[in-house]
Amino acid sequence: MRHGEAVFLARLLTSLCPDEPESEGLLALMLLTHARRAARIAQGALVPLEAQDRRLWDAAMIGEGLNLLDRAMARRAPGPFQIKAAIAALHVQTAEGSSTDWPQIALLHDSLLRMEPTPVIRLNRAVALAEAGALPAALRKIETLAVALDGYPQFHAARAELLRRLARRSEADAAFDRAISLAPTFADAAFLRARRSEPVIV
Repeated sequence: MRHGEAVFLARLLTSLCPDEPESEGLLALMLLTHARRAARIAQGALVPLEAQDRRLWDAAMIGEGLNLLDRAMARRAPGPFQIKAAIAALHVQTAEGSSTDWPQIALLHDSLLRMEPTPVIRLNRAVALAEAGALPAALRKIETLAVALDGYPQFHAARAELLRRLARRSEADAAFDRAISLAPTFADAAFLRARRSEPVIV
């Protein structure tokens, strides 16, 4: 299903359930995600969120998503879609990626884990911890997911990035290679190859 079709269905669900905060949270999440679509690919490679050209984001769609999220959360019945939308909102409400409130994102993942205690949510929380500055602790948490997420490219990509930042180059290269082999699209693989070749900054 295309993202535009998913947004349409989420709008339909919200119209059918106008007082349901989770349907509003789902639509808000989709809008805040879909609003960034024009900035996701550049020169054939995936552009990570923090490096995207925010001028290409759909401001009207972001505004609608933020308003929906505010309306949903005012109902005081939090759910996983609302929390995921709140995380997405923190990403789009900054002037640049370097000012993202990663500690707050980590705290939101703590709440999300209580509702969805899955390996992927644990991985995302570990990434948030790493971005907040806790690299060694984040890597330790990621390593515990090795069996559960061995076939998940984002696991290997996240692990590779943390190893790269910790100057563990040979381990990082091996993890990048595994992530590249599992990459679902050419753009993902191109981004990972470029990242693998970047020099280590200690």
